[in-house]
Amino acid sequence: MAVRDVHVLGSPVLRQRAEEVSGVDDALRTLIDDMFDTMAAFSGVGLAANQVGIARRVAVVNAEGQTITMINPRIVEADGRDVKEEGCLSIPEVYGEVTRPERVVLEALDEDGAPYRLDAGGLVARAIQHEIDHLDGILFIDHLSPMKRQLLVSRWKKEHKGEALTRTPTPEETEEDE
Repeated sequence: MAVRDVHVLGSPVLRQRAEEVSGVDDALRTLIDDMFDTMAAFSGVGLAANQVGIARRVAVVNAEGQTITMINPRIVEADGRDVKEEGCLSIPEVYGEVTRPERVVLEALDEDGAPYRLDAGGLVARAIQHEIDHLDGILFIDHLSPMKRQLLVSRWKKEHKGEALTRTPTPEETEEDE
């Protein structure tokens, strides 16, 4: 298992629709383990494969005591309305109020390739939706008003001008989890 670099705003892979996974093998399970390690190193609650540079439909969530692996995930039901502040490991230090359904029903494959169905609410539902958006090339800022999105993106690009399109966790981020 390893901590991988996370792609940040401006990296083309973040805007790419991830490809379906045709089969689960040891290489995919290693990717999933690395994604959990990476998410933990950055103190995140979710991570999609394209955030680590791999455009495959794989995401992980660790929220409210639930650890979830999602391969080829899809939301089959959604209801309610919930407005909460979101951030993203791929756009550090940027936050915005995003409206999403408060409850979702997820269908996906687990790390062994077995299909499952999960009824989720609260932070788990929000994280599932956020990560599936990533797999579709959608960032949380796309849910903001055009003016708010432009303001946040302009500020972020100015503050991070000339930086790499990936980031490695700082020692402070890694130490917070130990």
